[in-house]
Amino acid sequence: MSSAVEGLDPAVPPSGVGCVECEKAKGWWLHLRRCAQCGHIGCCDSSPGQHASRHFADTGHRLIRSFEPGDDWFWDYRAQDFVTGPDLAQPQHHPLDQPAPGPRGRVPGDWRNHLHD
Repeated sequence: MSSAVEGLDPAVPPSGVGCVECEKAKGWWLHLRRCAQCGHIGCCDSSPGQHASRHFADTGHRLIRSFEPGDDWFWDYRAQDFVTGPDLAQPQHHPLDQPAPGPRGRVPGDWRNHLHD
């Protein structure tokens, strides 16, 4: 892992507890990612919407951190590599009672058929 500082603001809180775009569309996600620059919560690349990657494409905000309980890794979209980073503003992950995939009640029974590799 390399070290990263550019494009990171550890004081910015997350935008919420779920993918911003999936919430608006009443969609669902597999795992969540947090923009380390602006706090945007988007869904992972395996999710149907791939909103974290789209956020990078739209904004150029290159660093994300997993927003899953127990994860503390960062990813740099530009370098296509894991990087190190500081603790970000709380919370560090979505609520523990929020399932993955989630959110509860919106995940189709055949959800595995909708994932991207």
